[in-house]
Amino acid sequence: MRAHGHDHTHQHGADGHEHGVSEDADRRWLGIALGLIAGFMTIEVVVGVIARSLALLSDAAHMLTDAASIVLALVAMRLAARPARGGFTYGLKRAEILSAQANGITLLLLGGWLAYEAVRRLISPPAVEGGLVLVTALAGIVVNVAAAWCLSRANRTSLNVEGAFQHVLNDLYAFIGTAVAGLVVLLTGFARIDAIATLVVVGLMVRAGYGLVRESGRIFLEAAPAGLDPDEVGDRLAAHEAVTEVHDLHIWTITSGQPALSAHILVRQGGDCHAVRLDLERLLDTGYGLTHTTLQVDHAPAELLSVGDGRGSRMTGHCGDAHGPVHREGPHVH
Repeated sequence: MRAHGHDHTHQHGADGHEHGVSEDADRRWLGIALGLIAGFMTIEVVVGVIARSLALLSDAAHMLTDAASIVLALVAMRLAARPARGGFTYGLKRAEILSAQANGITLLLLGGWLAYEAVRRLISPPAVEGGLVLVTALAGIVVNVAAAWCLSRANRTSLNVEGAFQHVLNDLYAFIGTAVAGLVVLLTGFARIDAIATLVVVGLMVRAGYGLVRESGRIFLEAAPAGLDPDEVGDRLAAHEAVTEVHDLHIWTITSGQPALSAHILVRQGGDCHAVRLDLERLLDTGYGLTHTTLQVDHAPAELLSVGDGRGSRMTGHCGDAHGPVHREGPHVH
C-alpha cells in the first residue's frame, strides 16, 4: 500500500502503561476481599442449613458468584501480565476484558434467576424467619462493605476489577434488601416484602451487568474509546499544514486504559516526514491522551486521483482499499 516517496512507519509509546495503583497492590486488595467473602459464605451456609432458610442459602450462592468473579479477575490479571510472545503480539492483556464480560454475563444470568424466584415467591410467599434473616443480613452488610472497600482501593479503571467490584456491590445491595425485608417481616409479618426487595436488587444487577457486557463488547469489536470521535481526530491530523491526506485511521482499545491509534499520513512533496510525524504524535498525546500510536508517513504522489463511489464520498487514489473515511486538507471527506 506504499506509493513513491519516503516510508516512515513509527510506533510511539510503550506497552508499560502505568496505573495509579500497582498490579501487585490490586492483587492484594482482591485477595483480602476474596478471603472476607469466602469466610462469611461458609458461615452463612452453616446458618442457612441449621435454620432451614432458603433465603440465606440463596444469599450464600450469590456470594459464591462474588468469590468466583474475584478468582476470575485474579487469574485474568496474571495472564495479562505475561509478556507478548509468539502469535499473541499484545500478550494476553485482553484476558481481563474476557473476565469483565464473564462477570457481566453472570450478573445478567443471576438477575434472571432471582427475578424468577422473586415472582414465584410473590405468588406463593414461603414462611420467613425474620429475626434470623435480619441478623445474618446485617452481618453480610458489614462483610460486603469491607469487601467493596477493598476492591475500591484497587484500580477500578480496569474493566476487570470493575466487574468484580460490581458483583460485590450488588451483593451488598442484596443484603441491604434482605435486612429490610427481615425487619418488615419481623415487625409486620408481611412475607412478600422479601420478593419485592429482591426485584429492586435485580434491576440494579441488570444495569451493572449490561454496562459490563456493553463496554467489553466495544473493546472486542475494536470500537473507538467512548468519548473519542475518530472523525474529529482525523480532521485534526489532516489540518496540519504539511498533510494532504489521512486514511486507514483506526482507534481502538487494547485493554482497559490502553487506547491505541494507527494511521497512514500523506505529506506534501518536499515536506519533512519526520517532523510531521513528531508534530502529529505531540498532537495526539496532548489533545487526546493517545500515546500508543503507529503512524506511516509518506510523501503524497504528484497527482492524487479521486474516484467517486456513487454515494458522494471519495476514496483516495493512493490506497484504493483504504478502510474507513478519508480525511483531506480543506473540506474533509467522511
